[in-house]
Amino acid sequence: MVRAIILVKSPKKLIAARLRKVSFITDSFPTSGQFDAVAIIDVEQLTQIKEVTNQIHKISGVERTETMVEVQ
Repeated sequence: MVRAIILVKSPKKLIAARLRKVSFITDSFPTSGQFDAVAIIDVEQLTQIKEVTNQIHKISGVERTETMVEVQ
C-alpha cells in the first residue's frame, strides 16, 4: 500500500467535499495557507498516484497540486 498527501490549490468553496468523490481518496479537508485543501490517498502502486492527480486536475477550479509520498 502506498499512501500520499496531495495539496490542492483552488479558490472554489467546498473543494474538499469534491475531492472525496475521487477514487482512492480516503480523506480530504480544507486548510488555510498556501493550499486550500488536502487529500489523503491510499493506492496499491506508486503509478496510481498520477491517475488520482489527473482526476483532481479535472475538477473545475483546481489550479495546481503538490504531492508528497509517504516514505517508510
